[in-house]
Amino acid sequence: MQNKRGISQAFAAPAAALEIRPATVFDVFAMSRVLLASIRDLCQADHGGDDVRIAEWTANKTPEQIRSWIGGPGRYWLAERGSEAAAVGGLDPDGTISLLYAAPAAAGQGAGAALLAHLEAELLRSGHSEGRLNATRTALGFYRKHGWQEAGAGGGCCGTPCIAMRKRLS
Repeated sequence: MQNKRGISQAFAAPAAALEIRPATVFDVFAMSRVLLASIRDLCQADHGGDDVRIAEWTANKTPEQIRSWIGGPGRYWLAERGSEAAAVGGLDPDGTISLLYAAPAAAGQGAGAALLAHLEAELLRSGHSEGRLNATRTALGFYRKHGWQEAGAGGGCCGTPCIAMRKRLS
């Protein structure tokens, strides 16, 4: 048989749909795993594999810390495909996207883009006509692809230089 992969894919179960839902305290362990793995495995352009920088960036991504976020003023969402956490997103009350990280296994499969669209829609529902965020070097191209523009001098975020971005929402 010349095309074994094609045949196996033809008979494979279809991929589970992506579900985006508000995060709860029961999600803190899954959210922590996504954040830690995404930073460690996908953000090489920002931390360069430096264990100290990774440790600094991930220090506040523990389940205990995330539990306090969920009880605070921000709002958080979890994107799941089947029973697997695919991405984590968050909004601050001032209209800033505070988090958007995809699990390495879900990278490039649309979970981040779907969650970004969801966050943008949430901003509009909350009365914000413009979204703001700080992008890492790793995420800069992703945000540009989705219509975000650089908004002047960036600052530091997560212990790494970031680029301030904004997008007019409609």
